[in-house]
Amino acid sequence: MESIVKKIVSIIFIISLFSSCGYRPSSHYSKKIVTQKVYTEVDISLSDPENAVLVKDALNRALYTRIKSRATKREDANSSIKVSYKSIHFIPLQYNKSGYVVYYQANITLKFLFEKGKEREERSLVGRYEFPIRPSAIISNDLRFRAIQKGSEKALDEFISYLSAKGLLDDTK
Repeated sequence: MESIVKKIVSIIFIISLFSSCGYRPSSHYSKKIVTQKVYTEVDISLSDPENAVLVKDALNRALYTRIKSRATKREDANSSIKVSYKSIHFIPLQYNKSGYVVYYQANITLKFLFEKGKEREERSLVGRYEFPIRPSAIISNDLRFRAIQKGSEKALDEFISYLSAKGLLDDTK
């Protein structure tokens, strides 16, 4: 009988410990910065116009899945995020014995402009993605496209994290 009481007390103690620790997910702080209705815009790069669609979809998906905000028309939005490509570079990372590149890193620099009322935040972030290629091969269009997509997604994740941190700092003021 005593062991049952000890178990119940232990369970109540553990539940109260976890429920009273004050933990809040980062999305809680992001919502203070980014509103429920967000206008998203992606500038089209002349060298890679198909990537604008991927970045716009990834941005809308990230806003919804991470902070439960929805992309909307400009006139209905309380805040906006504009994304544009600054640069796309492919850097060889590894060579084989014959001197051919077998591993690349894509560095995709995206410029973010966030606006909410009079508040304006501008950041340039780099998304990196490493990938192998066959020796003596050039980067195929599919590999290039995938590298730009993955690198852009990483830069978007970094921007969402930045907004969360900014929301946390604003919350402590």
